[in-house]
Amino acid sequence: MKNIVVYSSDTCPYCVAAKNFLTENGFEYEERNINQNEQFRNELVEKGYRGVPVIIVDDEEIAGFDQRKLQELLGH
Repeated sequence: MKNIVVYSSDTCPYCVAAKNFLTENGFEYEERNINQNEQFRNELVEKGYRGVPVIIVDDEEIAGFDQRKLQELLGH
């Protein structure tokens, strides 16, 4: 089973699309909403990102909702 983390915000349509894709394909993930938790925002900045979504699959980071790359990493 893959370890999936999605950094998201309340107003991001690409975050919604990414989370819907994961849910519809049966993947569980941890959501880290940067609007609701300052620690998550700080983690994202420390990783060098300024925008969401950032999706982490095991050790691979994807900036934005790149469905093709996500499918490749998830073997789907």
